[in-house]
Amino acid sequence: MTPRTDNLGFYASGTVLLLVCALKTPALIRRRHDTLLRAAWTVLFAAGSQMLLAAPDSIVRLDRLTGISNIAAPVVYATTVLFSGASLLLIINWRPAPADQTRRLSRWCVTTYGVTIVAVIILFWAGNTPVQQVTAFDAYYASTPYIREMIVTYLVAQSVAMMAASALCWRWSKEVHGSLRAGLRILAPTYLIVVSYDVIRLVGVVARWTHHNLDVLIVTVSPPLAAPASLLGAIGFTLPLAGPRLTQTARSVRQLRELAPLWRALEHVPTPGAVRTSLSWWRTPPAVFLTGRRTALYDAIRALAPYYDPAVREAAYHTALSDGADEASAAVTADAAMVLAARDRQRTVPEQPYEPALAPAWQAGDLVLLSRALSSPRIRELSAHDVPEQKAAHHE
Repeated sequence: MTPRTDNLGFYASGTVLLLVCALKTPALIRRRHDTLLRAAWTVLFAAGSQMLLAAPDSIVRLDRLTGISNIAAPVVYATTVLFSGASLLLIINWRPAPADQTRRLSRWCVTTYGVTIVAVIILFWAGNTPVQQVTAFDAYYASTPYIREMIVTYLVAQSVAMMAASALCWRWSKEVHGSLRAGLRILAPTYLIVVSYDVIRLVGVVARWTHHNLDVLIVTVSPPLAAPASLLGAIGFTLPLAGPRLTQTARSVRQLRELAPLWRALEHVPTPGAVRTSLSWWRTPPAVFLTGRRTALYDAIRALAPYYDPAVREAAYHTALSDGADEASAAVTADAAMVLAARDRQRTVPEQPYEPALAPAWQAGDLVLLSRALSSPRIRELSAHDVPEQKAAHHE
């Protein structure tokens, strides 16, 4: 429970977390029996709700709405315990382990933290909190019967779950790579931040028991740790899920950019019999758009097959070798020259294809190499040399 100047940070953090939670809701509805997904959704929901409810303005409004002094305390604390248990449950089901062990630990986690939530509620109703405390509830009621037990219960429950989750994340991160490892390496220290939050508040509470005043730990020192811990936790959970998709998207975008020269060269080649679907780049996922672009390029290359002139390729190949290119580069340059020559011949003399001719069996990687060759100065020089010869042959 924090100073009022922190309302914006709490509301911003809670809104972001609940927005991510809402985005996961359709998947949860489709896969209701997926324990891992349920745990992830619960973590996001509990973290977002905790941030919104813990804002000082929310505490005041909740007390005023219900007419019960300090009712926000058990609500926030129960949500905190829910977040802690769901976080540990998520890690238990996320990491690879024998199915029996996972089920056993999951049942223990659900039972323990479910009972803890009930205990928090019962202890609050058993105690007495007549004076509203927005920013210093833990310190003010640290010695009140039943309320002190409620405070210690939620702090210990959260710190135990966070320490266990941190240890599991760090141990697992040593066995994996990529975005999963990055996510786990974010979660491990994030959970320790939460443990620090709990320990700092516990020190303030225990100080009250010994008639010392360390309320500053509860009111000023610990609150700033809550919002960044929640946001870092959300990043740590979403990074392994979004990482592979982002990597695939970046790879698709890069290949689309690399294929741009080839697409510009063959975009208007007629492809009889081929079905071309118009895809809008702003509405189509990059991977799908890339598949459509490759298909269209293959169709264009096949459509040009009757116009491929092996003599053009051979001449371009030897020219490239004489200019210092290695055999692989010379072969790609020769293919590119032959494709451009075939495209120009189809445009100028469509009724005079070469016979017989077959389209080379280019693969996806070859298309990129072919596209790169088209943007090279060497292929432009070869094209400028070959096209006039074709036109001259046509006029003869």
